[in-house]
Amino acid sequence: MVRVVRRSCREGAGKAGGLTVVIDVFRAFTCAPLFFHFGAGRVILEADPEKARRLKRLHPDWLLVGEVNEVPLEDADLGNSPTGIMQKGSAFFSGKAVIHRTTAGVSGVAAAVKRANEVILGSFVMAGAISRYVLGRDPDLVTLVAMGDRGERPAPEDEACADYLEHLLTGTAYDPVETVRKVLFQETAQKFIMGKKAYLPREDPLVCLQRDLFDFVLGVRKDGSFLEAGKIFQC
Repeated sequence: MVRVVRRSCREGAGKAGGLTVVIDVFRAFTCAPLFFHFGAGRVILEADPEKARRLKRLHPDWLLVGEVNEVPLEDADLGNSPTGIMQKGSAFFSGKAVIHRTTAGVSGVAAAVKRANEVILGSFVMAGAISRYVLGRDPDLVTLVAMGDRGERPAPEDEACADYLEHLLTGTAYDPVETVRKVLFQETAQKFIMGKKAYLPREDPLVCLQRDLFDFVLGVRKDGSFLEAGKIFQC
């Protein structure tokens, strides 16, 4: 049986080992597979907001998608919203390079790659494919890092996704109805549902909590000075 270790937030990402799944449900790693679904040619993960903006200035034909503490990044083409990405669709993303910057998920990847043997992106929308990939790899250690709210405190949606992945990998108990109850009525989901901020669309949680929308896994590799996400497995 696969040995699974659970960690949380940015501090936990920095201590990750083995094959590491960095989980960000709301919203980074729900957005990332959408880029590829809509035909993006490459996705660069840049944790530093100023470096991300600088990349955009150097490559104005690249798309900058990101946020700082949920607020769309200055000069960005889009904020970090699956709703916004879906509304733009293939006409916007096809063949383009995307610079992706987020406060929790992308920053967690940047921390995890320093120690982990392998880093993949985690969310409900890719969970089934992730479990099949990991079981096929049969690593000695799997670390599930639930990045949480802004990478600083645990968030129910990320912990729930880690619960689901652990269930798929090891057979631990998992109650999907209880998971929905725990997530929907907490602040991290309610701030979308209340609809008070345009950059937090009501529809985002509906997308983020869908299981297994995608049949591929996104891994992280270094390409020179860049961290890039790309497909490493497809069911």
